[in-house]
Amino acid sequence: MNILQECQGASRIAITGHVRPDGDCVGSCLALYQYLQKKMPQARVQVYLERPGEIYQCIKGCDKIDSQCEDTDPYDVFFVLDSVPERMMEPAKKLYDMARKTINIDHHISNEGACDISWVVPDASSTAELIYELIDKEALDADLAMAIYIGIIHDTGVFQYSNTSPRTMEIGANLIRYGFDFPKLILETFYQRTYLQSQVLGRVLLESIRFMDGTCIVSCLDRKIMDFYEVEHGDLDGIVNHLRNIKGIHCAIFMYQTGVLEYKVSLRSDEWVDVSRVAAFFGGGGHMRAAGCNMKGTFHDCVNNLSLHIKEQMESRLSALEGEKTGQE
Repeated sequence: MNILQECQGASRIAITGHVRPDGDCVGSCLALYQYLQKKMPQARVQVYLERPGEIYQCIKGCDKIDSQCEDTDPYDVFFVLDSVPERMMEPAKKLYDMARKTINIDHHISNEGACDISWVVPDASSTAELIYELIDKEALDADLAMAIYIGIIHDTGVFQYSNTSPRTMEIGANLIRYGFDFPKLILETFYQRTYLQSQVLGRVLLESIRFMDGTCIVSCLDRKIMDFYEVEHGDLDGIVNHLRNIKGIHCAIFMYQTGVLEYKVSLRSDEWVDVSRVAAFFGGGGHMRAAGCNMKGTFHDCVNNLSLHIKEQMESRLSALEGEKTGQE
C-alpha cells in the first residue's frame, strides 16, 4: 500500500481507531496524522478518538484529537487504524459512513479485512510498526519517531511479548536514533503508576482467584470500587499483565464493569492458550497472547463461559504434550 497515492487529491482526511484507545492505537493514529500533515500540508487532517490517557499527552498532535465528532462534511479518505470499523467510537461512525474512501490498517489476527482497502498483517508487532513500514523514511523526525515507538512498546510490552520479531527490534533501534529520551518514555508511559492506580492494582491482586488447578487467574473491578478509587478505564491499563506474570499461570483474565451486567474483559496467556480465539467467540479479538472482548451477564457467568473455551484449549495442549512424550518413549 502507498499511503500518499491513496490520498492523492484528497483535501479532507480523517483518522480513527478503536474505543478505549491504547498506546498502539494512539501512537499509530498520531504518527499517521503527523506524516500526512508533513507530506500533504494542503489537506485538512483530523484524528477522532476517545480522549487518550494523560500519559500520551507527550505525543505531538495529542491536543488536536477530536472526541466529539461534530463535523458534518464528508471526508475524501477515512483511515481506521488498529481496529475494525465496528469498534470505533459511535460519533465517528456517521463520518466513516459518508467517506468517499475508507482504508483499514491493522495487525490483529481476528481482522478478516474491512473498508474499501485493507492492509492487515497479523505477523506485525503493532499497527505502529505497519505505519513505520508504510511511510517515507525521510519524513521521520523526533516527534514522528516517538509516536511510532510508543505504539510499538505498548503492544510488545517493551519488546518482551512473543509478537516481537527481529524486524521489530531493528525498527526500534532505528527510531531511537532520532534522539528522544526513550528510557524516560518507557518509564512514564508504560511502567509508572499513580498512587491510586497502584492501590487499585493491589486490590486486584489481593482479590484475584486462581482456578483450573491454579493455572488460570481472574480478578474483577465493579463500578462501585472504581468510583471509590476515582479511576477510569485508562487507569487500568497493564493490570492484566501483572496477573499473567504470576508463576504457574497460563491464562489471566481481568474484568471491569462498564454497565449493568456488562464487562470489559482482557485476556493474557502463554503458549498454552490462544486467547484471540477465546475473545473472537464473544465478539472480540486481538492476538494469540493478548486479546479482549465485551461480555454481558454476571461476573460468574462471564468467567464460566470464558473457562469453557480456555479449558478446551488447555486440555488439547496437554493431550498433545502427552502424545509427544509417549512417542519419545
